[in-house]
Amino acid sequence: MKKIAILFLFSFAIISCNTEEKKDTSFKVDYDEFTLDNGLTVIFHEDKSDPVVAVALTAHVGSAREKEGRTGFAHLFEHLLFLESENLGKGGLDKLTSRVGGSGANGSTNRDRTNYFQTVPKDALEKMIWAEADKLGYFINTVTEPVLAKEKQVVKNEKRQSVDNNPYGHQREIIHRNLYPSDHPYNWEVIGSLDDLQNATLADVKEFYRRWYVPNNVTLTIAGDFDKERAKEWVKKYFDEIPRGEDIPELEKEIPTLTETKEFYYEDNFARLPQLTMTWPGPYAYHPDTYPLSILATYLSDGKEAPLYKVLVEQKELTTNPYMYSQDSELAGEITIQVRGNDGVDLDSIAKGIQTALTNFEANGISKKDLKRIQALQETRFYNSLNSVLGKGFQLAQYNIFAGDPGYINKDVDKMLAVTTDDVMRVYEKYIKNKNFIATSFVPKGEPELALANSTPAEVEEEKIVEGAEETFDPSITATYERTPSSFDRTVEPPYGESPEIKVPEVWRDELENGLGILGIENDEVPLVNFSLTIDGGQLLENQDLPGVVNLLAEMMTKGTATKTPVELEQEIELLGSYISINAQPENITISGTSLAKNYDKTMALVEEMILEPRWDEEEFKLAKKDASTQIEQQLSNPRSVADNAFAKAIYGTDNILSQNTLGTSESIEKITLGDLKSFYKSNLSPSLANLHVVGAVDKETVMSSLSDLEQKWEAKDVAIPIIEVPQAPEKPIVYFIDVPGAKQSQLRIGYPALAASDPDFYNADVMNYRLGGGGFASQLTQELRETKGYTYGVRSHFEGSKTTGPFVISSGVRSNVTSESLKLIDSIITNYSNNFTENDLELSKNYEIKSSARSFETANAKLNFLENLSAYNFKDDYMLSRQAGLKNMNLDAMKALATNYVNPEHMIYVVAGDAETQLQKLKETGIGEVKLVDENLKPVE
Repeated sequence: MKKIAILFLFSFAIISCNTEEKKDTSFKVDYDEFTLDNGLTVIFHEDKSDPVVAVALTAHVGSAREKEGRTGFAHLFEHLLFLESENLGKGGLDKLTSRVGGSGANGSTNRDRTNYFQTVPKDALEKMIWAEADKLGYFINTVTEPVLAKEKQVVKNEKRQSVDNNPYGHQREIIHRNLYPSDHPYNWEVIGSLDDLQNATLADVKEFYRRWYVPNNVTLTIAGDFDKERAKEWVKKYFDEIPRGEDIPELEKEIPTLTETKEFYYEDNFARLPQLTMTWPGPYAYHPDTYPLSILATYLSDGKEAPLYKVLVEQKELTTNPYMYSQDSELAGEITIQVRGNDGVDLDSIAKGIQTALTNFEANGISKKDLKRIQALQETRFYNSLNSVLGKGFQLAQYNIFAGDPGYINKDVDKMLAVTTDDVMRVYEKYIKNKNFIATSFVPKGEPELALANSTPAEVEEEKIVEGAEETFDPSITATYERTPSSFDRTVEPPYGESPEIKVPEVWRDELENGLGILGIENDEVPLVNFSLTIDGGQLLENQDLPGVVNLLAEMMTKGTATKTPVELEQEIELLGSYISINAQPENITISGTSLAKNYDKTMALVEEMILEPRWDEEEFKLAKKDASTQIEQQLSNPRSVADNAFAKAIYGTDNILSQNTLGTSESIEKITLGDLKSFYKSNLSPSLANLHVVGAVDKETVMSSLSDLEQKWEAKDVAIPIIEVPQAPEKPIVYFIDVPGAKQSQLRIGYPALAASDPDFYNADVMNYRLGGGGFASQLTQELRETKGYTYGVRSHFEGSKTTGPFVISSGVRSNVTSESLKLIDSIITNYSNNFTENDLELSKNYEIKSSARSFETANAKLNFLENLSAYNFKDDYMLSRQAGLKNMNLDAMKALATNYVNPEHMIYVVAGDAETQLQKLKETGIGEVKLVDENLKPVE
């Protein structure tokens, strides 16, 4: 075993770009690395700050390792490995996760790797090592024809949700098919071809597994509070006898060469706005050019002084948010400019504007000040990625696999900081200037004239949803197989380790004379400070006839101050390496931010200016209104957003302010004036309704000192927040159907007005919901709709209460041709939920809630959320422990009563956004409730 220390060197520039003022802060992360005889690489990182441990298994296989005609296998395996293994049993990993209080087993797949991960209380570490070994070495025999058939349906549903039923969903497929040669590993998408998946045989699947899921192609990372020597013994015990596989050859780097620029267009059924995307070939991961390219992309598109923003937004008013990014993978990379035009904008005009912006950059380059500003932001972003033990584990695995050394993390930061202005111009000239690219024009259906001139229609294979066309399978069949030999009995689950001690963070409190409350937690795990300032009121204080004011106000408060132009404010924030955002919510306005500890005072000084001295810039107001209108238009093209917005109207009633989109409506945005914002600001933003929450490496004295001016200058005022009356649940079920012609999926929202978060029943009802739809793969909804039937990629249920009564919600996107079947199945599950709730369900729910509390305070965001709950609901500091003490005494009858009261099918409201031509009549025949065909505002459609 070799022990290595990594130093993260973060050199954050002060506002001046004078290099003499640059200060270094070293952040040390120790890790241990060793390799088993079978080739398994193991990396440990010890972090005693919280009683949790993150375990991640990363296989060096993604879609790039697939064969032509057998695409999508890497992603399919991500799904299969969660289902069953020889010693965990069917659904064993999900059951184990529930019992130990884990964060929920999850995974992800990209072109080059597949990973499996979760965070658990530290007493479950041996159990997780046992489980991960079972997945790696004792899994494939459990995959049967029915298992494969069902999981094919789940993956298809994922593709329908993320690609087929999504605006601009086919864009990446068109780009990659034309950017990379047909024999290049990046020519096809990670999710693969539906035909390839459908044609996959059990023999194909087993061949893929035995080739790639072998110890010598896998990295195991363990990060958190654990004993390294004991963990090493467990790793050897459970992984040692898994046989090494064949040697894995390295794939050669293959940056594609384009001999000409290619332009394609596609009429998108779901797009409301035209979008132009231009993609150039780029370097592979950790190539020296990736560092200046990342800075180039940020400089060209982010911020008010960015060349693309100035030309396309300010000068030509063609869009609201141009976007550029550099994405690098193991074999090659891509450099992309993406611009979603305003309604009716010709994409040729956007292409000309892009060229103008690039020409301006060629003439002016990037200044040293801008370079330092972007480097500071990148460093802070990187630092934030280490905020959790899982994040640290991810980083170590990434560097080990793709840089060949976990310690490369130190070189990575150095290379980023070493980028010069000349480097940025050099990579622009090398990869973009006068170079060929792939251009895609995605335009609304029936508007091909908006595409780039002379573009070729893109070939996209549209799936046809046919009734009864899906392959059937019997999920009840139990797999029979010969067990893989082992030197010990692997069916015996390891015992728990030492129980973690849950410590509630020490909270300090204070209050300014103007009524502003302050709550803080001092934590020096990393030299960052996270904060949120919540001002009660928000949308509740809006005029019902003029929604959208509070959202525009929040936006305008970030657009300059009385003494700083929008550009000056933006640059001062970024030069500090800080982030500040202001968001409007139904019940509050929240100012959130992250700062280096050493720059906390300067960051809060800027926050003070933003609160007390908004600039009220007319041009910025015009741009903010345009951006809001664009977002509203985009939501109308997204079936998920359509269903969400309609569901709010169904729950609260169309005459209730909470039924309104916080963005407003197209009509209200047009009417709102800058005077409306000033009036709202003057009347409703009061420190007496506000609380500041601070978490990080800063003490109470420093925080209070930073607020002295705010205490003197921000005067309290009388603000009456209205009490919103929430309608009662309907006396019988009602179904609203919104037509989305040609939808490949139907979006379902089911629920009723239920509870406020302050209600005595809210916590226990939330625990009761764990087995219904709150527990991920441990929930009945997921097990039935996804795992048993293959109707959906995901389904969940939850209570949304806040200070105001919120709804109980079941949400899912299901395959279009099983819309009515899905609703009937959901209706059956909730109808029988109370009667079918068992002692085992009770213990599982209670055990998960109690054990998962070990993760309650791990990250800065978790601590911040804790403080926000304390201030919002006047909870005591130990409220979590008090709740758990009560939960331990909860009996089955009490839990059944909660299920009867709060999961009652007779009072449900159903909202369905799907294809009326094929699904409406079938839905009417279910008998669930009266079915009404309506528009997105719930107005009847004839």
